[in-house]
Amino acid sequence: MTSSSTTLSLVDTDPAELAVDAIVIGVHSQTTGPDATSGPAGTLLLADGAESIAAAFDGKLTATLALLGATGGPGEVIKLATLGTVTAPLVVAVGLGPEPTGAAPAPETLRRAAGAAVRALAGAPRVALSLPLPDDADAPAALRAVAEGALLGGYRFAGYKTKPQPSRREPVAEVLIAVPDAADATARAEVDRATAVAGAVRTSRDWVNTAPNELRPPAFAEAVATAARAAGLDVEVLDEEQLRAGGYGGITAVGQGSDAPPRLVKLTWTPRGGTNGKRVALVGKGITFDTGGISIKPAQGMWEMKSDMAGAAAVGAAMLAIAALKPAVTVTGYLPMAENMPSGTSYRPGDVVTMFNGKRVEVLNTDAEGRMILGDAMARACADGTDYLFETSTLTGGQVIALGKRISGVMGTPELCERVKVAGDTVGEPAWPMPLPDDVRKGMDSDVADISQVNAGMDRAGHMLQGGVFLREFVTDDVAWAHIDIAGPGYHSGEPTGYWTKGGTGVPVRTLVQLVEDVAANG
Repeated sequence: MTSSSTTLSLVDTDPAELAVDAIVIGVHSQTTGPDATSGPAGTLLLADGAESIAAAFDGKLTATLALLGATGGPGEVIKLATLGTVTAPLVVAVGLGPEPTGAAPAPETLRRAAGAAVRALAGAPRVALSLPLPDDADAPAALRAVAEGALLGGYRFAGYKTKPQPSRREPVAEVLIAVPDAADATARAEVDRATAVAGAVRTSRDWVNTAPNELRPPAFAEAVATAARAAGLDVEVLDEEQLRAGGYGGITAVGQGSDAPPRLVKLTWTPRGGTNGKRVALVGKGITFDTGGISIKPAQGMWEMKSDMAGAAAVGAAMLAIAALKPAVTVTGYLPMAENMPSGTSYRPGDVVTMFNGKRVEVLNTDAEGRMILGDAMARACADGTDYLFETSTLTGGQVIALGKRISGVMGTPELCERVKVAGDTVGEPAWPMPLPDDVRKGMDSDVADISQVNAGMDRAGHMLQGGVFLREFVTDDVAWAHIDIAGPGYHSGEPTGYWTKGGTGVPVRTLVQLVEDVAANG
């Protein structure tokens, strides 16, 4: 099942004269100042880009919006029939929050506003966005944000309903973005980049949202491989026999409880015009469904465990964007895939598993399965050779407890963790570096193996850190690495907000692409 697509284009026509179904403008909340317009719902200030629309309303636009309840709060959407005052039959005001002092709105503010507006306009075939874009060095980032927000806010998973739903409106088919010069090469390049990256995020969301009975490991591997080959990537898929023969004990152990056998997908981007000599490895957890295995999870909420492959979905999708953007750096993606099921063939607490790098792991909890398949994939990435390793996974509930649903946890080489944080802040996918304490590792010493899978003495305490400490065992000393725990940000179970719709979010596709481009540019 795939989502409907939305197309983007640039226009430099006066917004009041655009032949569209709706024109979107920005409004700020404001409490003081000579230009403030007071109304029953509060005080509003029109953002740049709305001048011609305001003129068509004879200066009464903000007062009218206020009467409709507009406050200018971030993400708020208010619709107003134009009754012929402008060409579009509908003006849509989206809140941008307080007007920033001496600057345009932050890119993430614009991204969320564009997403909220386009999502609210589902059913309108053609929409234009006339949001405030700076005319300085920040212009490309702002335009990129608006374009990404529009494409991601307009996302809707096709779903499985057998009958038409009268209340279900199709996503906006075409979005026009008003800019000073529609022929500007830099602006067009930003839209092209946003289309490639947002398209990859949408693909990631599709994979996460697919029903788990339709995306078991062999089917997931085939879906990724098919998309990757079409994008021009080199593809290698290891099946269960090859995994067993190759010594991938972690992937094999987790996958042996299911009648849908495990897979390891390797995707490679090699620049055609030479590289800067650096190599990047991306690794993503692909547990297509996680029951917890023998250490079975509670039934409540288990249906969301279809999203336990969000890390692999993000890596696979990021590789598609990388193939489109063609950075001058070699990038290899590793997607270990398994279904963690309880059965007579499941791996057990007490088992000792020999991993790809030869280390032996004592299993204490079969629900800590993600680190088992990731350990193998990370060890393979290091064996193949890489300078930087970025791994992402819905690894621990501890990430949600510590950092909530929006902020990923990052562990690993301190310098690389900081690089992840900067990249996340740039694209609107925040991440926060966390420590890897020695006492957590000491508690994972095993009486019978090289390391235990969890720190039994700590139980759930420091659970996110336990995952990072375990994964560190499978990275060689010469490789800088970062583990990005997206247990919260990888899946949104609440109401749609900004450019997030319900279900898979696509986090951290944009962060991974940003990191790869940063390595290509700066080494």
